[in-house]
Amino acid sequence: MTASLSSLLRAAESEDIGNPALNIAIFGAFVLLTLVIVFRASRNNKTAADYYAAGRSFTGPQNGTAIAGDYLSAASFLGICGAIAINGYDGFLYSIGFLVAWLVALLLVAELLRNTGRFTMADVLSFRLKQRPVRMAAALATLTVVFFYLLAQMAGAGGLVALLLGIDGVAGQGLVIAVVGALMILYVLVGGMKGTTWVQIIKAILLIAGAAVMTIWVLAKFGFNLSDLLQGAIDTAGEGGEALIAPGKQYGVSAMTQLNFLSLALALVLGTAGLPHVLMRFYTVPSAKEARRSVVWAIWLIGIFYLFTLVLGYGAAALVGPEVIKAAPGGVNSAAPLLAFELGGVILLGVISAVAFATILAVVAGLTITAAATFAHDIYASVIKHGEVSPDGEVRVARITVVAIGILAIIGGIFANGQNVAFLVALAFAVAASANLPTILYSLFWKRFNTSGALWSMYGGLISCIVLITFSPVVSGKVDPVTGASLSMIKNTNVDFAVIPLENPGLISIPLAFVLGIVGTYLSKEPPHPEKYAEMEVRSLTGAGSEKATVH
Repeated sequence: MTASLSSLLRAAESEDIGNPALNIAIFGAFVLLTLVIVFRASRNNKTAADYYAAGRSFTGPQNGTAIAGDYLSAASFLGICGAIAINGYDGFLYSIGFLVAWLVALLLVAELLRNTGRFTMADVLSFRLKQRPVRMAAALATLTVVFFYLLAQMAGAGGLVALLLGIDGVAGQGLVIAVVGALMILYVLVGGMKGTTWVQIIKAILLIAGAAVMTIWVLAKFGFNLSDLLQGAIDTAGEGGEALIAPGKQYGVSAMTQLNFLSLALALVLGTAGLPHVLMRFYTVPSAKEARRSVVWAIWLIGIFYLFTLVLGYGAAALVGPEVIKAAPGGVNSAAPLLAFELGGVILLGVISAVAFATILAVVAGLTITAAATFAHDIYASVIKHGEVSPDGEVRVARITVVAIGILAIIGGIFANGQNVAFLVALAFAVAASANLPTILYSLFWKRFNTSGALWSMYGGLISCIVLITFSPVVSGKVDPVTGASLSMIKNTNVDFAVIPLENPGLISIPLAFVLGIVGTYLSKEPPHPEKYAEMEVRSLTGAGSEKATVH
């Protein structure tokens, strides 16, 4: 095993992992296959409901698989495997947080949102409140969440393809990110939600199957004994390796890191129920029952996958080693591809990397259709045009928005390149939990809640979250104590305006948003509308009248 590790280290440092021609061929085959599917699906995109909600034609199991495809992003496959390989137990906390979050989504929002809304989260939030200001606030929150999530996917794409094709430097990886952005734009422009959903279903099946094969392969190398696998990770890590299987390697060093963990956990557990691209998936099914089935299927698929990440992360630590992973062009995000290379050589590496690439493409497509629907449906049609716009005109604006979002994602992805993608996604969860979740829960369950409370909660949660992130070590001032290299988005180690020590803002911004919703409601002179709340309650719990919100 020592010789194998040495060769892998030399390969990582020389950026010569796998066969670039083979990797490009596998990538090309996947892109070609999915483009054919997208073009076929686009034939039925005749109405706004077709473009935004896939004509509400997917069954619960189909939509649940697509939700898993949407949710299991580059953070799940690349970021978490790397986090476990480097930080052991503390890295696995990402998996636990992402999975537990689905219970909040299932119990509190899935069925109620499907019954109440039409295309976007803002449909629900504005149901019993003033339409224009609430839609604008919800749309801005949605676009911010989507932007942070896109940063993570683009960073993952840059690191992954840099590893596979031996591309180094800002210019080369920037080109890779631009290609991913262009493909994303093409998928969404042509296929809409229906094409995007089929890409996500295929990607989910490939990702879970690929992870299962690698998991079995890793366990077989250690006699299907998890204890031997953990011991292998400890031995490879060398001195201090025992820290990989004990809590605290990353989040137990000091009181500040423990607060960082608490903040991260709060963001992960509460963030899913406020993620607009996940919530939008509930509108692609014909009924609330199918929405509920969707979430149950998603929980099973996602839960199984996250169990695989435990084996894959420790497998990468044992068979590849933390030092090799850190030395690779993709850094921490290279753990899963490097493990595939160690297990099955260039063939398995090419297949697994194509699956990871598919993961990124499918998720960015889902994010982009959400952003496009939000801008066209909530801002353009409802706020700017006061609802006086044809469905064709709305879809046309959505397609223009896709191009704009794609360009922004490319630019942002270049800046975020090199960051751990699981960590970047956690920031998106914090924004979602701060700006969206309090207003969703208050709208569904609090009779006294009004427009002022919604605006205070959404804008307060959003602005506080963004300010906290901007002045945190995530953006500037964070330095690797061993190498002295910058670990922040701003790569210059001399730039430091981090005045807030928390790396994830959830611990402050989420409770603040809940409090602001209460304060804004009680300070407002707007009279309550119990009749609108009663109508919303009946619709959300029974589905009665929800057909009126559906356009066919």
